[in-house]
Amino acid sequence: MNPADWIAHDPDPVTAAELRGCSAAELTARFAAPLRFGTAGLRGPVRGGPDAMNLAVVLRASWAVATVLTARGHASATVVVGRDARHGSESFAAATAQVLAAAGFSVLLLPDPLPTPVVAFAVRQTGAAAGIQITASHNPAADNGYKVYFDGGLQIVSPIDTEIETAMAAAPPADEIPRQPVAPTGRELVADYVARAATMRRQHGQVRVALTPLHGVGGETAVAALRAAGISDIHTVATQFDPDPDFPTVAFPNPEEPGATDELLKLAAEAGADIAIALDPDADRCALGIPTSEGWRMLTGNETGWLLGDYLLAELPAGRAAGAVVASSVVSSRMLAAIAQHYGARHVETLTGFKWLARADTGLPGATLIYAYEEAIGYCVDPEAVRDKDGISTAVLACDLVAALRDRGATLTAALETLARRHGVHVTDAVTRRLADPSEAAAVMARLRADPPKELAGFAVAATDLLHRDGPVTDALDFTGSRDGTSVRVVVRPSGTEPKLKCYLEVVREPSDPLDPLAELADDRAQATRVCAALADAVRDW
Repeated sequence: MNPADWIAHDPDPVTAAELRGCSAAELTARFAAPLRFGTAGLRGPVRGGPDAMNLAVVLRASWAVATVLTARGHASATVVVGRDARHGSESFAAATAQVLAAAGFSVLLLPDPLPTPVVAFAVRQTGAAAGIQITASHNPAADNGYKVYFDGGLQIVSPIDTEIETAMAAAPPADEIPRQPVAPTGRELVADYVARAATMRRQHGQVRVALTPLHGVGGETAVAALRAAGISDIHTVATQFDPDPDFPTVAFPNPEEPGATDELLKLAAEAGADIAIALDPDADRCALGIPTSEGWRMLTGNETGWLLGDYLLAELPAGRAAGAVVASSVVSSRMLAAIAQHYGARHVETLTGFKWLARADTGLPGATLIYAYEEAIGYCVDPEAVRDKDGISTAVLACDLVAALRDRGATLTAALETLARRHGVHVTDAVTRRLADPSEAAAVMARLRADPPKELAGFAVAATDLLHRDGPVTDALDFTGSRDGTSVRVVVRPSGTEPKLKCYLEVVREPSDPLDPLAELADDRAQATRVCAALADAVRDW
C-alpha cells in the first residue's frame, strides 16, 4: 500500500496527521519495509506507518491472525487477549479483541494491564486456540509490541509467523476491517493464575523479600502470588511499583542493565531482606539479588538458572528424574547439562528463545519438560501451566529455595559453591555491541564466517556455524577450545529484536581437587575470571 492510500485509510487521526507531516524522505523510510514477526510477534516504536506499532498495524495483524486461525480449522474458537501498560496498549488490545470478535471468535479480553505469563497461562487453562498480548517486554519506553501464542500457549514458530505476515500483506485497508465491541472478562483467570503460581512454594517459614516491578505490570500480581504462597514480609520499591509507561526512574527498563536495580538493592539492604527480586515490565523475566559478605549483588541469569534447575531436579519424587527434561538455549551456560546428568535427567540444548525452549520435549516419548531457562533472566519453572518464561512463578520458587536452604543452614551463595565443587567453576559474561541497523550485524557475521579467528585469549578455538549444520539452525557461530583443564566458549549472534551483535562467553575450570569438599575455589574462579575478561577484550574487536 502506498503512503497516500495508507494515510487515507488510517483509522487513527493522530497517526494520520503525523504521517501527513512527514517529509518525503521520512515517508519513504517508513514504508520501505513493514514490521516483521520476530520474537513470536511484532515489536517497534509507537508511531504512524507500516514499520511501527499503531492502530492500523494492529488491526491488520489481528485480521491476519483471524484468517490464519480459520484456515487452520479454528474458526469460532476462543482467543485470549491481554495487555501491559505501555503507551497504546489499551487501545491496541481493544482493537485486537474487536477484530477477532467480528471474525466470529469467542474473545476473552483480560481486565486491566497484566503480566504476559497470565495470557500464556490463560490459553492453556481455557483450551483457547490462541492468545495475544500487547507488550514490548523490556524494550525502551517508545516501543510496543504484539505477541502471539498458538498450540496450547506456546509462542508461534514457522510457518505460522510467515502465514500471518502473508495474510497481513493481503489485509483490507485498516478502516475497512470489521470490528465488534468486546467487554472485558472478570478476574477469575487472574485469580487462577495467582493460585497456580503459589503452588511453586513447598517449604514453610517466612522469607523477607525486596521487590520491584520496574514500573511494569507485575507488582500487584507478584505480591498477590507471594502472599498466596504464605510469604507476607514483602518490601517494594515505592517509586517503581505502579505501572508507568515512561519508566521514569531507570535509563532502560531491563533488570540486566547497569543501574536498573540500584534502588532494589538499596531497599534490600535497608530492610534486611533474604532475597531481592526484580521483574521486567511485563513480568515474564525475573532477576535475583542476594546478600553476600561484600554486600548485595545481582545474580547472573545463568547463576539463577543453575540454582533453580538444581533445586527442581533435587525435589523430584523418586524415579521421576529418568523422564524429566530440562532445557537451556545455545547461548546459555552448559552447567545445566552437567546438573541434569548428576540427577539422571535429560538435558536438551535448543535455539535461542522460549518458542524453542518450551518445545524441548517435543518428539521425546515418555519425557516431560519440567524446567527451561536462558541466560537473559528467563525461566520456565512450571511448564504444565505456563509454557513460556514466567517471572512471577520464578519469584515464588526462588523464595521457596531460600527457605529450603535456610532449613539446611545454607544460603544461595553456599549453593553456588556446592555446584562449583560438583561441576567445576563456570564463569560467564556477555558483550553487546550496539549498531546503527541490522545490516551492520549481518556484515560482521559474514566477515567472521569468511575468516573465523583461530585463537581467542590464548586458546586455539574451532568454529561451528550454527546456520549451516545438521539439525536446528540459527544465525550464530560457536567458538570452543580447551587447555590445561580450562575450556572456553564464545557464541556470537545478531539480536532478534534490536540492532545489536551479542557475544556470550563461558569459561569452565575444573576444581583443583574436586574430591576435597574443603578445597578452595578462589584460585580456580580467579583464573577463569581472568580468561573470561581476555575473551571479552578479544570479541570487542569484532
